[in-house]
Amino acid sequence: MDRRNFLGAMGIAAAGAAVLPALGSCSGNTSSGVLSDRDIKESYQADLLVVGGGPAGVCAAVAAARKGIKVLLADNGNCLGGMGTKGLVGPFMTCYDASGENQIIRGLFNEIVERLIAEGGAIHPSKIRHTTEFTAWITEGHDHVTPFDPEILKKVYDRICAEAGVKVLFHANFVQPIMKGRNIRGAVLLTPSGLEAARAKMVIDATGDGTVAFRAGAPCVFGDPESGRVQPASLFFRINNVDTDRLIADVVPHLPEFRRVNGVSYRCLHWRVAEAEAAGEWDLARKSVNIWRSVEKDQWVINCTRIHGVDATNCENLSAAEVEGRRQVEELMHFFRKYVPGCENATLMGTGSTMGIRESRHVHGDFVLPVEDLINGVIPDDNILLSANSIDVHGAMGGPAGGLYMPIQKDMYGVPYRCLLPANVESLLLAGRCISADSAAAGAIRVMPPAMAIGQAAGTAAALCIMNGIAPGALDYSDLRASLLEQNVYLG
Repeated sequence: MDRRNFLGAMGIAAAGAAVLPALGSCSGNTSSGVLSDRDIKESYQADLLVVGGGPAGVCAAVAAARKGIKVLLADNGNCLGGMGTKGLVGPFMTCYDASGENQIIRGLFNEIVERLIAEGGAIHPSKIRHTTEFTAWITEGHDHVTPFDPEILKKVYDRICAEAGVKVLFHANFVQPIMKGRNIRGAVLLTPSGLEAARAKMVIDATGDGTVAFRAGAPCVFGDPESGRVQPASLFFRINNVDTDRLIADVVPHLPEFRRVNGVSYRCLHWRVAEAEAAGEWDLARKSVNIWRSVEKDQWVINCTRIHGVDATNCENLSAAEVEGRRQVEELMHFFRKYVPGCENATLMGTGSTMGIRESRHVHGDFVLPVEDLINGVIPDDNILLSANSIDVHGAMGGPAGGLYMPIQKDMYGVPYRCLLPANVESLLLAGRCISADSAAAGAIRVMPPAMAIGQAAGTAAALCIMNGIAPGALDYSDLRASLLEQNVYLG
């Protein structure tokens, strides 16, 4: 079955203004209940509605508001930042080219990093090199990452949005799009005040899961259609009270032993994992531990939990994953205190308040970014950012512990503006990991620096469209490029 017929068979239809679809994946198996107009309050009117306040959503909202348009940013949590704050995911992955010589993701990303540094909440990526404690001693694809403090990041996001004039709504859950034919004209939100309509001339879907686009009728696929899988999820956590010098002293002599065998990484602390396995005290689908030193010397970010088969669009499935993630964190804390030198008195600072989701829906547009373009360093004619993040597909091979990790073959690659345009829906732009890309390509651009750059491009494009009264597909790329260059975006 070809892609068009496959998507048609899924029965995806536009959600009407009086229909409340149930949560679901891309199977199209939704149920609905009729709502009366009187159940929905007419609460908000904006030029642009951004749904999702993660890295992409924040940058989209700020870029658009700085153009002088009225922006409403709705997020279902209590802070901005998404995975970087609520999810405790860190550090920011590389913003440099593959040679490690040039910073190529700049713009709002760099501004946010500089603000973090000014408040003692980050170390600039120019000072962080690969194969150090700040990169979990990983070499490939991990040069110039950015350690940051998530609590300070929350404040930075609050301030940058306030200064730009973005109106932020927390505790605002997206329910359904408001449609006029194929044009999206806002959304119904569920807030503590009830069901509220937020009307807008354009909408940006920065939900990560492509929820707005899906419910508006855009075609999408779930995970990797070829394998039928999604990348495993992880619950990040942070620890402190670590004797960092002793931990480093245990790792450094083992660096020559770091290796990858049939997709399985034997890297940091794999010798300690082997000890725990032999004692029957390790049942995680990992053979080593990704442990990243943070800004404060005694604080570390842990990326080691692994939960397979998580459908982030299914409430029961996601709920079970959150519980399993916390169970794995408990096991890991026992491991650190018992087996890892310097961690005997480690304290659990906190787990992410939301699961770290690597993959769910991929919204499809007329152009789907193929992984081959990233590997081969293709820079498209309608390029909106440059990146060099490696293809990183967890769980792709080597059994539950394995993955596919593939550095690119050129210094950098580009992402086309076309990937922000979903099929079948007008006045909607995509931002973040749900853009139109295949599963493997999304495995590279899903991380936060490219997501921020995508968001900045989406917000800029939306503002230009609104200011000129045109649809996103009619935007002259030369105008978008000129505006991005004015914002210190590097396009080569």
